[in-house]
Amino acid sequence: MASSLAGLRLDDDLMNKERRIHVNGTEICLQGEGDDCILMLHGWPDTRALWDGTVAALQDRATCARLSLPGFETGPEATSLDAMCDLLGQIVDRISPKQAVTLMLHDWGCIFGYQFALRNPTRVSRVVAVDVGDHNSTDLLRSWGWREKLAVFGYQFWLAIAWKLGGSLGDLMTRAMARWLRCPADPQRISAKMNYPYAMQWFGTAGGFKRAAQIELPMPVLFVYGERKPFMFHSEKWLTQLAAQPGCVVQGLPCGHWVMLSQAQAFHARVRSWLWGED
Repeated sequence: MASSLAGLRLDDDLMNKERRIHVNGTEICLQGEGDDCILMLHGWPDTRALWDGTVAALQDRATCARLSLPGFETGPEATSLDAMCDLLGQIVDRISPKQAVTLMLHDWGCIFGYQFALRNPTRVSRVVAVDVGDHNSTDLLRSWGWREKLAVFGYQFWLAIAWKLGGSLGDLMTRAMARWLRCPADPQRISAKMNYPYAMQWFGTAGGFKRAAQIELPMPVLFVYGERKPFMFHSEKWLTQLAAQPGCVVQGLPCGHWVMLSQAQAFHARVRSWLWGED
């Protein structure tokens, strides 16, 4: 890994301190040393700060790279699925040109990250996915009763409308929903511009997700999910099939959607065990 990040590293006395590069207008933060390079993608309504504790827990064994998704802090109003996959490809080529990376994904980071991995299987060695699985499968849709379907539609369509409205009203709507969902992100950093994935989902904004493939990843996957939620973002069928695949592991933890925060110690221990065989 030292050779693959040549030119990105600073002096040894700055090891484990944050280094920053820019790829196609997106800032990437790199921290840590190790044979693995882990690219971390967050979801709504978060930024790269979501992974602060995870970076601290893994940086002794890996180079951790993280970014705020385009538009979530700065950048375009919406980024299409194709454009997001192209950007992720440029980032991977920059941070690890000679070897495949490990993806660590949460929420919308799963949805974008899965598609990148499916389109570029030689550039992704492993996937650590948190709380979102076969999001676009008929099995998941069938697993939800009418209450679950109404709840999903309610919060997602609300956020899509807030993105359409934008401005102070859109921000107020978005922050109100974030409070209702008990999101741990800093409310002052939450804005309607973070909602464009929901507009993609419900309005077809930026091409939507009509070209998104079903989630059948060819590389090993560690899937960790919160067990204490009103509804799941994976089907039991997908979970069972994934657990039966060689090298794949499924782990439920007693928490909600933000597993890496509410069950940080257990989550990081499970990740280290799966990645590096640590007890």
